[in-house]
Amino acid sequence: MKRILIIDDDKISRTIVKKTLEREGYLTDEASNGRIGAAAYRKNPYDLIITDIFMPEQDGITTIRELRREFPRIKIIAMSGGGFQLGSAAYLDHAKDFGALHAFTKPLNLKELATVVQSVFIDEL
Repeated sequence: MKRILIIDDDKISRTIVKKTLEREGYLTDEASNGRIGAAAYRKNPYDLIITDIFMPEQDGITTIRELRREFPRIKIIAMSGGGFQLGSAAYLDHAKDFGALHAFTKPLNLKELATVVQSVFIDEL
């Protein structure tokens, strides 16, 4: 069974993503920021990370860059509900530049998220 780590400082967002993916048959864990998520991945690598961009302590862009440098084959999906001045779309583009396979704007389309997650695992076959 595939394991997915959800990194987001917003508990409600984490819970919604977690429930959606568990209904699809995935095992999920949660982290409340990028530093905690990166440490969890290093300890016991996951099949996929889904990370928010704007979080305290360590943001999603830093997390993506750091983990991609250490684990070049890591699979990451980014998501964001907003941005400071550039807006979430610009930050999501940066997330893809740094190695995210896909990027979602919040509020998430949960059906699309489930489809993209499934396609990430189909592509590895």
